[in-house]
Amino acid sequence: MAPRKRSRHGLGFLCCFGGSDLPEINLRDNHPLQYMEFSSPIPNPEELNVRFAELVDELDLTDKNREAVFALPPEKKWQIYCSKKKEQEDPNKLATSWPDYYIDRINSMAAMQSLYAFDEEETDMRNQVVEDLKTALRTQPMRFVTRFIELDGLTCLLNFLRSMDHATCESRIHTSLIGCIKALMNNSQGRAHVLAQPEAISTIAQSLRTENSKTKVAVLEILGAVCLVPGGHKKVLQAMLHYQVYAAERTRFQTLLNELDRSLGRYRDEVNLKTAIMSFINAVLNAGAGEDNLEFRLHLRYEFLMLGIQPVIDKLRQHENAILDKHLDFFEMVRNEDDLELARRFDMVHIDTKSASQMFELLHKKLKHTEAYPCLLSVLHHCLQMPYKRNGGYLQQWQLLDRILQQIVLQDERGVDPDLAPLENFNVKNIVNMLINENEVKQWRDQAEKFRKEHTELMSRLERKERECETKTLEKEEMMRTLNKMKDKLARESQELRQARGQVAELVAQLSEISTGSISSPPPPGGPLSLSSSVTTSDLPPPPPPLPFACCPPPPPPPLPPGGPPTPPGAPPCFSMGLPLPPDPFPSSDVPLRKKCVPQPSHPLKSFNWVKLNEERVPGTVWNEIDDMQVFRILDLEDFEKMFSAYQRHQDLITNPSQQKELGSTEDIYLASRKVKELSVIDGRRAQNCIILLSKLKLSNEEIRQAILKMDEQEDLAKDMLEQLLKFIPEKSDIDLLEEHKHEIERMARADRFLYEMSRIDHYQQRLQALFFKKKFQERLAEAKPKVEAILLASRELIRSKRLTQMLEVVLAIGNFMNKGQRGGAYGFRVASLNKIADTKSSIDRNISLLHYLIMILEKHFPDILTMPSELQHLPEAAKVNLAELEKEVGNLRKGLRAVEVELEYQKRQVREPNDKFVPVMSDFITVSSFSFSELEDQLNEAREKFSKALMHFGEQDSKMQPDEFFGIFDTFLQAFSEARQDLEAMRRKKEEEERRARMEAMLKEQRERERWQRQRKVHHAGSALDEGGEFDDLVSALRSGEVFDKDLSKLKRSRKRSGGQALDVTRERAINRLNY
Repeated sequence: MAPRKRSRHGLGFLCCFGGSDLPEINLRDNHPLQYMEFSSPIPNPEELNVRFAELVDELDLTDKNREAVFALPPEKKWQIYCSKKKEQEDPNKLATSWPDYYIDRINSMAAMQSLYAFDEEETDMRNQVVEDLKTALRTQPMRFVTRFIELDGLTCLLNFLRSMDHATCESRIHTSLIGCIKALMNNSQGRAHVLAQPEAISTIAQSLRTENSKTKVAVLEILGAVCLVPGGHKKVLQAMLHYQVYAAERTRFQTLLNELDRSLGRYRDEVNLKTAIMSFINAVLNAGAGEDNLEFRLHLRYEFLMLGIQPVIDKLRQHENAILDKHLDFFEMVRNEDDLELARRFDMVHIDTKSASQMFELLHKKLKHTEAYPCLLSVLHHCLQMPYKRNGGYLQQWQLLDRILQQIVLQDERGVDPDLAPLENFNVKNIVNMLINENEVKQWRDQAEKFRKEHTELMSRLERKERECETKTLEKEEMMRTLNKMKDKLARESQELRQARGQVAELVAQLSEISTGSISSPPPPGGPLSLSSSVTTSDLPPPPPPLPFACCPPPPPPPLPPGGPPTPPGAPPCFSMGLPLPPDPFPSSDVPLRKKCVPQPSHPLKSFNWVKLNEERVPGTVWNEIDDMQVFRILDLEDFEKMFSAYQRHQDLITNPSQQKELGSTEDIYLASRKVKELSVIDGRRAQNCIILLSKLKLSNEEIRQAILKMDEQEDLAKDMLEQLLKFIPEKSDIDLLEEHKHEIERMARADRFLYEMSRIDHYQQRLQALFFKKKFQERLAEAKPKVEAILLASRELIRSKRLTQMLEVVLAIGNFMNKGQRGGAYGFRVASLNKIADTKSSIDRNISLLHYLIMILEKHFPDILTMPSELQHLPEAAKVNLAELEKEVGNLRKGLRAVEVELEYQKRQVREPNDKFVPVMSDFITVSSFSFSELEDQLNEAREKFSKALMHFGEQDSKMQPDEFFGIFDTFLQAFSEARQDLEAMRRKKEEEERRARMEAMLKEQRERERWQRQRKVHHAGSALDEGGEFDDLVSALRSGEVFDKDLSKLKRSRKRSGGQALDVTRERAINRLNY
């Protein structure tokens, strides 16, 4: 069965008026309104309504009260207004009409209570101050409450409550302070402020420790009403938990049950206090989460039952008080209904929650044939092992088990507890989810890990295939485009060739005729040779066939031997060739050099990267006088060998003397270092960076070698990886050292072995640079082409734009009109002047510039010019192009292509390995890329020509402007042009909005006037609505009288009447035999 949800109309903030009739409004004076004399004449109706509206707004009335007050006749309105203003202007009340006075007085009272002992008269005076504050909070205008809140008046009251001594706590001052807080909560702003204070409700709950019953009643009424406010129920539970710690009670509701059970002394007849306690208990049980959560009501009610509330209720019946009985009936009826609903879940009529055996039997019956039954047995089994003797800690362990079960029952799907969580950071849902099918989760996790690895591997292979496919597709498309262009070019050249042959045939025929006519006369000396008449066109040798490319370079020079110095790593792709050494500036000498007998090390050493001087240059230099053999006699060569051995070992063996002692001698250090199997002869930092690069590649040395030989057909080497590989080209010194230790290749470090194996590839550096250039060529070409096209298209657009020309005409006319003397009468102006138009401001409005005015002229007389930006779409791109950098990039592409051609000619003459595909791959690349590059060069030349024409078109041929500067002028002008148009549109919209707002305000003013006149025609008798209590008072009154629960009570009574006979018998039995908790 779904949990019971009780709707409670009016349970929120109850309206001040219960019926539908308008209330009667009277002033709180003893004099009737008709006998009061006006202090000043009644103003006109419009002014009266304005003043009265200000007064009503300050009083924060409800909607019905406002309607009733506004319906009063003008005479009554004026009398009320004068009365209120008279109260506010009363010199006797001037000091007490501001909250500053009360806050200062209460602060001083709180400070002096522990210093002085006050007599009865002084206590009455202090109490009167607090009572006056309570009255002011209820009757003063809304600005008084707002000012009180701004000055932290609530904090002042709460601090007084916390620091109150025993005498003040038992006095009327305590009750009046609680009344001040209640009065502050009587309007929406004050109530929100109190609920927003984190410790306000908890501080109010501390006042339950007093012996003053009136104070307790006031506190309980506030707490009960806050339970009914949205978001207040949990604050009240938290306040009661705070009170449990503050009062050192065993449970949070222990004090309430003690007060409810007192039947001696003056508490015997305190029916009001007992009624307030029962109304609070009903509010706590049935408000907040208790409205629709059966488990929460059972949980919280069980706490009261364990404190023995049922026998107390039986004793309270003896008071025979109607209101108290009403609360007692509601408590028992809701309890009976909840118990029936719980019993229905187990197909029972009644569950005796006092009987442990019956509750166990129910659980046993419900779970016996379910998967949860072993868990129930496990719980019982472990409960048997819980401590039960009266030694330390046994109670706390049972409390922990109880609280865990409470939280499991109460916590909702979001992990939120309707009651305060007894255990912090205990999320039942998360824990349950962790326990679901642990074995399956583990299997799924292993399977998911396996799938993840397979997925990663497949994705890696897929990415490589996609890169390979994309590259092949791009190459195919580029080749097809190049082929089509070559066909077109060949057709054009064939047509030109046929025309040239026809012209040659005609010339030969003409020469034949001329030679036939003048064959008898000898030719003049030095004259043209005459052709024989027998010579025909067919006798001429055919012209040579056209070259396949217009821009084919001349044949390359023969390659130099590969012994030249390598290009530094990271250099541009102009590949290094072996260059001849310059002539030797030092003449050779016949003096023989000393023979050197250099000691040989016992094992390989690290290299010293120097540049060796040729022996022919030594004579006549300082080197001829140096004898290094003397140094060998001084050096400790054994220590030197250990210090600079090529075998890697831990540095601390050298630097740590204690470890040297442990090893015994430097010889032991050397022997220990021999145990390390890795041999490294290159720089340590370079080797480390090389290892990092290889780990990113995730390829073996052989796979890298095959990828380079096959020109990376499978796209294993990304462009960024190739760029990094270029930084690790084996240098000449590295190659020499690695060759010396090639017999120890198995002992080489990873970086050394990689450099050694790469150095075995013929022209490794040139191959790698050619491959990198091939991969980057299309990207670099795609970056350069849009820049060239932008200059070309922007130049065309500027020359052809008719609207731009018309706009320049208008600007020229305006400029000649504005300028006089030498600056006037111009036939044109420099284009840079366009961006100075916006600098000229209007004399009338500084927000309007000459550019704004120009646009207004164009909108009025030349609207077609406003679409000028649509004709100049390529200006922004052209303004970003730096021509010098573009020409440099094109030059680099030209050098790169030339270097690839040179390397291709070299590779064609070499014997290739079976997997070496450099020649076929790069031949196709050169064929396609050369044609694409020639197109780029043609476009660049055309762009230069068009740009020069554009400069000349605007008279800027002598300015030597670059494209970015020239096009940037027009681009900046167009941006300012668009912004100025937007400014004008915004000004128009603002003006229209202001006019519309003025019309709306006039209409609203007229409508208000009509409504006020209509209200003035209605005359109603009214009561003291201006000074009546607010919504919070109504809520407290309804809670005190039990009217809040009337609807639920009648519903429960009807539900009991509809119940069957068996349920009625059980209920009667329950009414007679009370549970003795």
